[in-house]
Amino acid sequence: MNRLVLTAALLLAAACGDDGNDGSTANNGGNNGTDAANNGTDAGNNGGDAGNNGADTGDDAAPDTPGGDGPYAGYTSENYTDPDKWVCRPDKDDICDESLDATSVDTAGTGTNEPFMAAAEPGIDCFYVYPTVSLDGTPNSDWSATSEEPFVTQNQAARLQSFCRLYAPVYRQVTVTALFGGDQNADRELAYADALDAFKHYIANDNDGRGFLLIGHSQGTGVLTRLVQEEIQTQPELAERMVAAWLIGLTIAVPEGESVGGTFSTVPVCADADSTGCVVSYATYRATEPPAQDTALFGRTGNPQTHAVCVTPMELLGEGPALEGYFPVDVPGALAAFFESEGGPYADPEGFDPIETPFYRMPGLLEGRCKTDGPFTYMEATLLADPEDPRADDIAGDLSPGWGLHLVDMNIAMGNLQRLGARQAAAYLAR
Repeated sequence: MNRLVLTAALLLAAACGDDGNDGSTANNGGNNGTDAANNGTDAGNNGGDAGNNGADTGDDAAPDTPGGDGPYAGYTSENYTDPDKWVCRPDKDDICDESLDATSVDTAGTGTNEPFMAAAEPGIDCFYVYPTVSLDGTPNSDWSATSEEPFVTQNQAARLQSFCRLYAPVYRQVTVTALFGGDQNADRELAYADALDAFKHYIANDNDGRGFLLIGHSQGTGVLTRLVQEEIQTQPELAERMVAAWLIGLTIAVPEGESVGGTFSTVPVCADADSTGCVVSYATYRATEPPAQDTALFGRTGNPQTHAVCVTPMELLGEGPALEGYFPVDVPGALAAFFESEGGPYADPEGFDPIETPFYRMPGLLEGRCKTDGPFTYMEATLLADPEDPRADDIAGDLSPGWGLHLVDMNIAMGNLQRLGARQAAAYLAR
C-alpha cells in the first residue's frame, strides 16, 4: 500500500466519523478531532464490558472465576496464555529485546553512540496498546503480528523498559484497509474485547500486585480510554495501582478550569512529574502548520465547556521545552514513506559515516509547548533547524492536512517520556 493510498484511507476514515460534540468522552472533537483509527467511535461507547456488548468473545476469553484475591482473580485467557499473542512481554525473546542503541548527532554532524540499558529490576509494569498500523486485507487484523505491529511497538514503547516491565498484546484491531474501504464489517468491539482480555489476563497472572502504567497511541488510546472508564474507575484496587495513563494522539476532554471531569469522572490530569493515578495526553502540530478549523482532527472537544488535555512530559518535569526525539534508521515496507527520513539525521549523508545504530537523535532540533488557539489545545512543535549545519532540517511524520505530526507524537518526545515514566514510577513506589 503506497503513501497515496494510505493517506486516502485515513482521510476517508476521518470523513466517515461521528461529529462527537458532547465533549465528555474520548470521541469528542476529533471526529472533529478523533483519530480515524476510532472512525468516529466513542472510546467509552456502549458502556460496560465488551464481552457483554456484542463482541465475539465467547471463544476468546474465559469468564472470571470466583475466589482468590485481587481483581479478575482466577481469570485465564484462552488466547493470551500463548506467548505469540504478545508483541512483547518480559518472559519471551522478542523485538523489544533487540538493540535500542541510538546515535546522537550534534550540530557539527558528529555522531556519538548512546547505548540503551533496560532496567535490571524495574519496580512497575507498562501495559501498551499500539495504534492503527495493520495493513491486513481484512476489516480486523488477524493474530499474526507481522512487520507493522512489532515496528511501532519498538518505536513507541520498547525504550520504556528503562523503568518498567513491558507487556504489549497483539489485538485484532480495525485495520488501515478497513478504514480505506469504509468497511462496516470492522468490529471495534472485537478490538476492545481483545485488549480487555489481555489486560485481565495480565492482571490476574503476571502483575503480582505491581503498579502499572497504561500507554496508548491513536486507536490504542481509544481502547485504553474505554478501559480506564469501564475497568479502572469502577475498581478501586485497580485505580490504586495505576501509576498513570498516557493517552496520546486523541482528544481527552476536561472542563475549563478543572483537572478532572469530562472524559474521566475520577482520573485527574497529571499536575507534575510526581503525580500518580493521573492522565497525560497531547496531540502534536507543527508551529508552521497549526490546526485549522475545517481540517484538524485533534485538539478540540466540540464543547465550549471543555477543552482538550495537553500535558507534555517536559512541562511536568519542569525541564524546558526541548523535545528529545528518537527516530528509526530503517522502516519496513509501506511505513517507510511516513516514518523514514531520507538521509536520516543528515541533510546530505555523503561524507558521513552511516548510522550503525537502529535509532538516531538530533539534540536541540525540536521544542514543544502546549498552546491554546481558539477551540484547539495541542502541543506545538517548533523546528530549530540551521540550514548551514550538516544535519537534516526537518523530520518525517506528517500524514495529510489535519493530522499534524500524529505519526510521531511519541517518537519526538521519547527521551522526555522515559524520564517522566521514571519519575512517576519512583513517586508511585515511594507512596
